[in-house]
Amino acid sequence: MALADSAGCARPGEDSAFPEIVELNVGGQVYITRRSTLVSVAGSLLWEMFAQRSAKALARDSKGRFFVDRDGFLFRYILDYMRDQQLVLPEHFPERGRLQREAEYFRLPELAKSLAPKLSKQNSFGDEPCQSDPEELSPGTDGSRNLAMAAAALAGIPGGSSAGQDTRRSGFITIGYRGSYTLGRDSQTDARFRRVARIMVCGKTCLAKEVFGETLNESRDPDRPPERYTSRYYLKFTFLEQAFDRLAHSGFHMVACSSTGTCAFAHEQADKIWTSYTEYVFYRE
Repeated sequence: MALADSAGCARPGEDSAFPEIVELNVGGQVYITRRSTLVSVAGSLLWEMFAQRSAKALARDSKGRFFVDRDGFLFRYILDYMRDQQLVLPEHFPERGRLQREAEYFRLPELAKSLAPKLSKQNSFGDEPCQSDPEELSPGTDGSRNLAMAAAALAGIPGGSSAGQDTRRSGFITIGYRGSYTLGRDSQTDARFRRVARIMVCGKTCLAKEVFGETLNESRDPDRPPERYTSRYYLKFTFLEQAFDRLAHSGFHMVACSSTGTCAFAHEQADKIWTSYTEYVFYRE
């Protein structure tokens, strides 16, 4: 067939074994595309699978779809790139490192190169540890730099200097707070409030450490690399206003807030126990 000849790799008699419309099961996610798309980048893993191998040699799932044991959600970007050799990612895309690893697995060197971290010119001066790739950060200096930046923020000098302020990294930090109070069953007017002494911090590790420094408790998620995300950090203090002050000093602004509440009875004669959970989302340009 002309399609196989244009790919320049199918063996005689094997091209007809592949349908023009191919169904893929990638890590549990189903994709439907043309075979010509899968063989569009010569030398790639998909090119090898669907142009050089027999259809009988490829793994299939229970419904006969070709199976690839990789990240099914990130494969949508791999497939987009295969269509026209261009890639457009969503704004604030958080998984560039994982997508770069997928590009390397599928043997797409140009895509992997475009996803590689770009080191800032400011890095040579050591102003901002978050700008560097996680593997390049020194464990001995990372903590001291974060503490210094946190101290500068409390002093009202975000980033430590005017130059540092220009190179600060953008991103989101979410603050979660859970509280409860008890209300008597007999329409009791006085409510007994009880605060849960824990403020949760969710976001990129390097941003959380920059803002909260030594007041950040990392015991539930230790040794988390700077460029990874976490939802298990919490603060050593219990005042929301103190957390808001630190975020404001570091240049963050609240962009969203949501809250939920539930009510339960411990037993038939028990008081009503109300619990609430509130999240505050902050963003820095």
